[in-house]
Amino acid sequence: MKKKFLLIMLGIIFLLTISGCGDQKSAKSDDDKVVLRFGYASNSQPVIDAMNEFGDLLYEKTNGEMEVQYFPDEQLGGERELIELTQTGAIDMTKVSGSALEGFSDIYSIFSIPYLFDDEEHYFNVLEDEEFMDAVYHSTEDQGMVGLTYYDSGSRNFYMTDGPVEEPDDIKGKKVRVMESEIAIRMVKLLGGSPTPMGSDEVYTSLQQGIIDGAENNEFVLVTAGHGGATKYYSYDEHTRVPDMVIINEETLENLTEEQREAVHEAAEESTEFQKEVWEEYVDEEKEQAKEEYDVEFNDVDKEPFQEAVQPIHEEFEKDEKFGKFYKKIRSMSDSE
Repeated sequence: MKKKFLLIMLGIIFLLTISGCGDQKSAKSDDDKVVLRFGYASNSQPVIDAMNEFGDLLYEKTNGEMEVQYFPDEQLGGERELIELTQTGAIDMTKVSGSALEGFSDIYSIFSIPYLFDDEEHYFNVLEDEEFMDAVYHSTEDQGMVGLTYYDSGSRNFYMTDGPVEEPDDIKGKKVRVMESEIAIRMVKLLGGSPTPMGSDEVYTSLQQGIIDGAENNEFVLVTAGHGGATKYYSYDEHTRVPDMVIINEETLENLTEEQREAVHEAAEESTEFQKEVWEEYVDEEKEQAKEEYDVEFNDVDKEPFQEAVQPIHEEFEKDEKFGKFYKKIRSMSDSE
């Protein structure tokens, strides 16, 4: 832990040096090229590819006037630290889970509602709705940063050490790792389980040692994070779809010319379309590897009993004075409504 902290501090000192002691202007090279500093934590390959695609597109669209400098794999800290660095302008951009932004704008908590989206089509209908997402992206503007685009992170599903999850009773009494999200904690409680919030770097050891009985995430934890070595059952209950968010320092964006801002937005949106195309291909590869290397079993789930169990969360959001309109807007975009 001390070594990791030291590496992060050295990285931040380096950033302050190259950015003029921490001012909020994007870094410049000798030929006055605009260089956007983009830090990110550990990610699945399709997301990494999409972030690189953004840089390539931006370079092409500006004829080399703008480029992206990457600080990958938690060089500058975890998602919380990266958001704060983007706020202050120590870096210009980052990509984090929507859940990580809940502490900065509570509108992001709506994505953590279990079974909010009926299916993938419903999910994309919402995320492609310009009016709705504009409100989300600009909800952090007063904190010095705004959203640019989203990346798909698939559905979050339960994976367990001692058998598949087919009904809520299979969760009952089990210790299940969740993100540090109040809604995720409540969801597992409503399903009868014992939620155990912890950082992602602790999950594998906790599964191995029996500290937890399972967790919930997308398929990339199985091989990319190695969790398939400790758990053999992955169940498609699809309880949440929390998008990743690309955010940019607001002053950095404002300091660009109109043409440069347009190029940034276009490159961001096109990188999202690229990521959506490659996501499924990578998911299929991850599943095949999980089967071959770890003998992981995959099963589909009848979602209705799970949906019924978590209805109290839906009822609270629907009646909430602040979030009710957002919740109803999302539900209205479902084909089943």
